Amino acid sequence: MNTNSQLRLILLTLGIFAVLALTVLNLYSMYALHESTVNESKETWKKQAEEFVLSVRSRIQSPARPLSRIDMSDMLRRLNYGGELPDSFFESLRQMSDEPIFSDVFFVRSGTDPCRDNTGINWFNPETGNLEIIHEFPDAVCDGVGITRTRMKVLAEEYKWNIRFIYDSYRTANVAMFNASDRQIVGYLSLLIDRDYLVNEYLAREIDNRFGAGEETGATFWLHDWTKQEVLASNNPNARHDRWDHIERFPNMLEDWNIKITFSQLPQAAAARASLNRNLIFLGGGVFLLLGSLLLMYITAYRDRQLSMRQASFLANVTHELKTPLAVMQAAGENLEDGRVDSPERLRSYGKHIHTEAVRLRRMIDKLLDVARNEAGQLSIRKSAVDIKALTESLLEEQRNYLKQQGFDVHFSKDENVPAVELDSNTYETIFSNLIENAVKYSTDRKSISVKVYARNKSVYVEVEDQGVGIPKESQKYVFEKFYRVEDTLTARTKGHGLGLAIVKNLVLRNGGTISLRSEHGKGSVFILEFPAYSGEFEMKNNQPVNGTEKSKLKSEYVY
Repeated sequence: MNTNSQLRLILLTLGIFAVLALTVLNLYSMYALHESTVNESKETWKKQAEEFVLSVRSRIQSPARPLSRIDMSDMLRRLNYGGELPDSFFESLRQMSDEPIFSDVFFVRSGTDPCRDNTGINWFNPETGNLEIIHEFPDAVCDGVGITRTRMKVLAEEYKWNIRFIYDSYRTANVAMFNASDRQIVGYLSLLIDRDYLVNEYLAREIDNRFGAGEETGATFWLHDWTKQEVLASNNPNARHDRWDHIERFPNMLEDWNIKITFSQLPQAAAARASLNRNLIFLGGGVFLLLGSLLLMYITAYRDRQLSMRQASFLANVTHELKTPLAVMQAAGENLEDGRVDSPERLRSYGKHIHTEAVRLRRMIDKLLDVARNEAGQLSIRKSAVDIKALTESLLEEQRNYLKQQGFDVHFSKDENVPAVELDSNTYETIFSNLIENAVKYSTDRKSISVKVYARNKSVYVEVEDQGVGIPKESQKYVFEKFYRVEDTLTARTKGHGLGLAIVKNLVLRNGGTISLRSEHGKGSVFILEFPAYSGEFEMKNNQPVNGTEKSKLKSEYVY
């Protein structure tokens, strides 16, 4: 490999590496952007879930918050000395009672335990607006007050605010009223929670209103009681609730419940995925075109170089082969001119040499002219309906004596019913002659040529088979290219320019046919011509095929 070829290969490798590196970077960027979009969408839903549980806490605790403004020292003094409780306290009780989440409001003074002493408990009557002593009350009130009393014993030493919310799961919301200056408990409020209203009237509606239908948003939210493994409410009742992507707990309340989220096909994620797929398609197409262009440029440059080398070799061979017959004719002419040849036998011998070399020279020139006319688009093709079976047999008979003189066994076979084909008989003669010549040149010990004409599936086939040296598999795809010759010892000794099969293929194509090759190195080759059967009417004249010169009998004729 020369320096220029090495440089082209290095540049191609660097170009491909640069394209692949940029492609990988683009792919990474696109996937990172896609994941960022999906994660951002999920984080948005998580933030909304966090805001939701905070809003639930605010709704439950807001009726009791005005208690924080009461003077707890004064409240404790009034409780201890039997004074009237402040109006702000009763106003707060009314607000709690008006909240539909709470079914009843109870008050227990510090230092008393109505649940154990059976002395009755203070119940707020919303109709009178006062506290009344009742002796029958739910056990949940006692549980809630007991939990709150225990918790406040732990917190009393460091707690700094007037009230503290403590929940007994979803049964009661309890408020400890605390005198922070004296580190004393003033009393306990127990708000009995209406579970049915909380779940069905409030939380279920809020989940639907805030998060929409899960089938549309791609995010399923549900209120879950993890102790009972029960789904209390969901924005997508038909979804599976056995897996989740995120859990949002209620802060310091409703300990047995939480909000769980499952992400399926988020609209933002679907849009990002669609955008990613479009970008991947365009990127893949661009990379494919770019790599294809680089490879095509490299292959084109390589083939141009190979063609240039074959052309240079061709020119050298042609120059040599043109000089050889000219030298023979010149030498024979000089001997004749000098009068050195006087016997009739020698005159005939010299004449035969001159004639043979002239024919050889004419054939070379005709072949070069055919190539030149074809390249210039000046080669005329006149197609007509032809009995290819008879034409092939006739052309083979013309060469039979010559082939026998060269030591070849000639075999011809044909089907009985072979339809006519539409082609130019003159160019077909060139095609057939080149194939026979090719078989002769590349046959050594086994000299046999078989020609077959047959029809299959509305096509007519002509096979020319030899028992010659064959063509290596790696060279078969190049044999129809101009100036190409298989490099081996036989071709080195055989005269030729690599034009015959290139001319054959071009003429076959221009006659509407195709040519293929079946060959095994060392065992011979088969060239197969295929032409579409002629569908029009066909006539014979004097038992000979109609050719391109007999226009009176033709049903169709074309000139290329």
